Amino acid sequence: MVEMTKYEHGVFNWVDLSAKDMTAAAAWYGELFGWAMQSQDTQGGPPYAMLTLGGKSVAGMGELSAEMQAAGVPPVWNTYVAVDDAAAVAAKVTEHGGTVVLPVMQVMGAGSMAIFADPEGAVFCVWQADAHIGAERVNEPNTFSWTELMTRDIEAAQAFYGNVFGWTFKTSDVGSTPYHLIHVGDREVGGMLQMDGPQFEGMRSMFTAYFTVADITAAVETVTKTGGTVMVPPTKIPVGTFAVVADPQGASFTLFQET
Repeated sequence: MVEMTKYEHGVFNWVDLSAKDMTAAAAWYGELFGWAMQSQDTQGGPPYAMLTLGGKSVAGMGELSAEMQAAGVPPVWNTYVAVDDAAAVAAKVTEHGGTVVLPVMQVMGAGSMAIFADPEGAVFCVWQADAHIGAERVNEPNTFSWTELMTRDIEAAQAFYGNVFGWTFKTSDVGSTPYHLIHVGDREVGGMLQMDGPQFEGMRSMFTAYFTVADITAAVETVTKTGGTVMVPPTKIPVGTFAVVADPQGASFTLFQET
């Protein structure tokens, strides 16, 4: 078990799902990953639940309001970055051309969050921890393990996120496409991929959550037999095998099996 007790500034620390139907989503992810749902007392706020594995939090889940669904807001996995000072990050986002989607807000005693969009429109969240640090289990089967930004302008994205979070970058060849690794100090925490070619036509810049599995073939079979969609079938790369899938409500994510 890889159990976390704190996260360094600039490290991805949490993912949560905005679902159309929390109960149905919890059942589906429970079958795929073995997660249990623990509903939270939001003190009159929107419904929210922790998704747990072995009693430890691995992700979260909220429900899109009727108004959001009527407006066509799609189900999506949201990505969070741990920060020491959410207000200071908000100032850097606007200074460097990003947009504040949701201003910094206190989430009871759990911490403070904000939602931003980078200059290309990729949406990301930040989390300043109090009682809730983020995922308690990571980088093992059936947990969150990696985050990737797909962008149309690598240089602009690196400049923006370097200024906002202090990230640095190294380029590595993964398959036929250069892959840009995000570093916090000496630690690899995520990646960036340039969206070139017809396969990316019509796609927006976005962050993608990866979940490690022990057997990607079995996981993909579970996705298909339970009403999910396989968008990219299992594909080998030098470090393992990945597949891009979507749950029955349409939220996409990536499965990954290490070599």
